[in-house]
Amino acid sequence: MITCGAAHGARGVLGTGSYVPSRVINNKDMSGLVGVSEEAILRKTAIRERRWAKPEEATSDLAVAAGRAALEQAGIRACDLGLIIVATSTPDSPQPATACVVADELGAGNGTAAFDVNSVCSGFAFALSVAERMLAGASADHALVIGADVYSRILSPTDRRTIVLFGDGAGAVVLGPDGRHRMLSTRLASFGTARELIGVPGGGSRMPATEETLREGKHYFSMNGRGVTEFVEAQVVPGIEAFLADNGVRHDEIAHFVPHQANGRLLESMTQGLGIPSDRLATTVTRYGNTGAASVPITLDHLARSGAMAAGDLVLLAAFGGGMSMGLALLRAG
Repeated sequence: MITCGAAHGARGVLGTGSYVPSRVINNKDMSGLVGVSEEAILRKTAIRERRWAKPEEATSDLAVAAGRAALEQAGIRACDLGLIIVATSTPDSPQPATACVVADELGAGNGTAAFDVNSVCSGFAFALSVAERMLAGASADHALVIGADVYSRILSPTDRRTIVLFGDGAGAVVLGPDGRHRMLSTRLASFGTARELIGVPGGGSRMPATEETLREGKHYFSMNGRGVTEFVEAQVVPGIEAFLADNGVRHDEIAHFVPHQANGRLLESMTQGLGIPSDRLATTVTRYGNTGAASVPITLDHLARSGAMAAGDLVLLAAFGGGMSMGLALLRAG
């Protein structure tokens, strides 16, 4: 477990941005695909619709759109970036890093450090913490951190447990000096003993792609939903409580809670377990579903642009995902 408090000269969030594809998959569409009623999908997930990428759209396309929106709000040019990190578990291709594609498409120019982070749905929180540390160490002045995923490409059409949950999208933040929203602290943790709960078994060095792996569906995403819920209850909720305690923050001081948008019902349970008032929970899951590493930055962008964040508000970001992994961040709104 790694915990980082704000270092001298720590940066903050200068701008946020997000992008979701235009293709809407509502519960009526999903019902026809998986044979589950619209009412049952809504009751179990609190999701009404999700967005899926068009055939010609890849993860980098979504990431570029979100990155441009964040840069525009921050008033920063891509050529001013010293660092670009893309958090994704659905890259354009195994090689090169999707961040290099994004850097080129944005016009960042040669020399900008660009790399990917894969901590599945926790990826954005991991990337945010890494970027903040690198900036504090004077590795660069400005960084673009993006969470982007296109899960619709790796979902099995016969697995009704997962296909109803996931959507595609991207969210981004620009970090730099004198950021409007100051980063106070981050905490990262991984739990490898629970790594079997979420994954795509095929396609890597352990199980290279073959006709057999394709036939057996080993390249599709799989998830033990009950196991994930138990992980959240056993590790994430206590982890958040410890993180707040270590930062001297009471639950009732959190003005905005921005968790990974895994499942609407799970978010309700988490909020109740933490004792955070439900009106402080920021959500996008009803409209977009679970967008993987993009869910936290998309939700943060919607919150920031809504005008609901007042100066001095404490904002808690909490992500969890495959690995298993957990990433937490505390921000002070400006």
